[in-house]
Amino acid sequence: MLGKAIGAALGAVLLTLAGCGEKPAEPIQPQAVEVAPVNPPGITVTDATVRLPVIAGRPGVAYLTVSQANGAPRSITGIEVASAGRAEMHETMEMDGMSSMKPIDRVPIEPGKSVEFAPGGRHVMLFDLDPKLRAGDETELIVRFAEGDTATAKATVTALGGSPD
Repeated sequence: MLGKAIGAALGAVLLTLAGCGEKPAEPIQPQAVEVAPVNPPGITVTDATVRLPVIAGRPGVAYLTVSQANGAPRSITGIEVASAGRAEMHETMEMDGMSSMKPIDRVPIEPGKSVEFAPGGRHVMLFDLDPKLRAGDETELIVRFAEGDTATAKATVTALGGSPD
């Protein structure tokens, strides 16, 4: 009985030693997967850009177009940018030959229409931008709706004048 136990143990040791000379399997490397944004039906966000400030530490600005193909009227209640500590929707207005900005808290969007956030009109002021952000980078932009859903897009980072460098 003792002989069988020793024989079994010796066989196990030999099998273990036989595997010692083999090269270990390469670890499986995780693969980056590009995930498309999941937006509400009929909502698209295009032309998303973040423009860096001329002077570091000053606010930047984001521009984008939100389109609604169908459905009920909606309202945009906020826009966030991943690389900014805070973002505010603003509108540029002209009064008595003077240009000024005012914050806005809601932008309606009708079915079949688009809303632009562009220079000289609605735009998103970006505060506390990540100092590592550079022209040519991408950052995530999130549009929040009063109805409780969100739409996302990748925004290209640009320098003064809209150029990527």
